[in-house]
Amino acid sequence: MFVLNPDPFLLPAYRISPFQTCHLAQNTQYTESNFAQNYFDNRFGQNKWMFTFNGREAIRLALQQYHLKPLDVVTILTTSENFYISSCVTKTIEEFCQWNRTVTHDTKVIIVNHEFGYPHPKMQEILALGLPIIEDCCTTFFSQDTAHKVGQYGNFTTYSFPKFFPIQIGGLLVSNQVFSQPFTTELNHNEQVYIEKTLSHYLSQNDSIIAQRKDNFQYAAEAFQKMGFSLRFESSDSVVPSVLMLNNHHQIKDLPALKVFLANHGIQSSVFYGEDAFFIPCHQHLNTTDIDYFIQVIHYYQQNFANV
Repeated sequence: MFVLNPDPFLLPAYRISPFQTCHLAQNTQYTESNFAQNYFDNRFGQNKWMFTFNGREAIRLALQQYHLKPLDVVTILTTSENFYISSCVTKTIEEFCQWNRTVTHDTKVIIVNHEFGYPHPKMQEILALGLPIIEDCCTTFFSQDTAHKVGQYGNFTTYSFPKFFPIQIGGLLVSNQVFSQPFTTELNHNEQVYIEKTLSHYLSQNDSIIAQRKDNFQYAAEAFQKMGFSLRFESSDSVVPSVLMLNNHHQIKDLPALKVFLANHGIQSSVFYGEDAFFIPCHQHLNTTDIDYFIQVIHYYQQNFANV
């Protein structure tokens, strides 16, 4: 059985990120290795990538290269074409200029957000516009499109490690050309060594991480579909989602209230604002019992509060 409506001081902690408290100690035990460096050299090319403090810093460093003026516009395009976008992206752009969601004559740079592990389906059309492109792959580390070019369309690509690995810091900035000038990151030496060691450990388990994520996603998707929900995005073999995104189909009247209820049960979640959808954790450090807990909590809410 699972305890529902638990004491607030005795909550579990299920995050969107796979980071758990146990990893705080585990990550200090890994020895220095060049596995991560070799992995990124092979994937992106030597001298074409650098570690950053987080995904936001990677986006900031990319935007700095365009000498944007306050009245310039960065246009954000997303896989879903929904208006939902993380404030991490918008606030970073606002340090330089304005932003919008539609390409206009004022657009100087396009940020393509491959959302939640799902590649944008119209990259060739975006390329044809002839504008600089930054690919935001912060939630799309493992996924690819049918052309296997995600992360190669843009002038720059950004990644965020905590979305896919149990680590608290770390991002990546990738250029489609060799870096011609040094970029200044907030990372100090110890933090960079920590990221290299930790990522070397987890990247060596690349295949098993992907397999476990997909297994968990499939298990959860089938269970929630039986409850009347459906998947918001169409999955494929080349997609590794960062969350489980579900269409609600008006089953639950107040999705923000569901978000609070889930938080009161130790489950991080969010509403996909602008649509009748929400998302919950789905990563490699969950097991079927954890997912069963999510199912029971949401089922309980359906039965008792869905129409409140």
